[in-house]
Amino acid sequence: MNPVRLAWVNCIIGGSMLMSAIGVSHAADAASASTASAPAPAPRTIVLVRHGNYVADPAADKKLGPGLSPIGVAQAHLAGAHLAGLAIHFDDLYVSPLQRARDTAAVIAMDFPGRSFSVLDDLEECTPPTRRREITREEKPADLTACKRQLDRLFDTHFKPAAGAERAEMYVCHGNVIRYLTTRALGVDTKAWLEMSVHHASITQIRVEADGRFKVIAVGDAGYIPASLLTGSTGDAERSLAIPALPVAEPASD
Repeated sequence: MNPVRLAWVNCIIGGSMLMSAIGVSHAADAASASTASAPAPAPRTIVLVRHGNYVADPAADKKLGPGLSPIGVAQAHLAGAHLAGLAIHFDDLYVSPLQRARDTAAVIAMDFPGRSFSVLDDLEECTPPTRRREITREEKPADLTACKRQLDRLFDTHFKPAAGAERAEMYVCHGNVIRYLTTRALGVDTKAWLEMSVHHASITQIRVEADGRFKVIAVGDAGYIPASLLTGSTGDAERSLAIPALPVAEPASD
């Protein structure tokens, strides 16, 4: 080949290889920059608070349900004081759309001045599938399936590592919701959720580690509520804050 032509071909080949190398380098730099800019995963603390005691009310809004009873308000005050005393800064506060949860959150908010709750529809009470079929025999299969879908969506959206810095969130919701989410965090059969029972205004705490592992710290903690005010869990007696009749001794007769 002509020496001049050979030199020209070598120049073209060398230039092409150089541009290719530059392209690879730029791609690697871009990938590295993308990785560097992505926030590192961090732990997330999730605190689930069950609503306080309530009494069925036929006159209540059909969609929102009844609000708290007087004893439920007292329970919510105790929960709020306890939550405010924890060494946890809550980055977000969420509440179910149902009235008994809203009332509970409103009372708790008194211990968190300046903070507000966001209504999260997926926190609404529902009944997911359970192996205790005698409990759900009145439920429609489609409703059970829809509930499971709702709660799985809630778990998959919120129960994951935080991005960039550690976070903590409070969710004021319902017993069925809390128990189902706990089974998901434990990685056990979700149909076992009904084998747990949690008091009104109790606290369940779950930590999501940066690597995605779950640590269940507490389930249904109600140690801050006096025994005389405990309701909502299996074996709890019916209680009331109404003033009882005063027992008065009859005067002795002669």
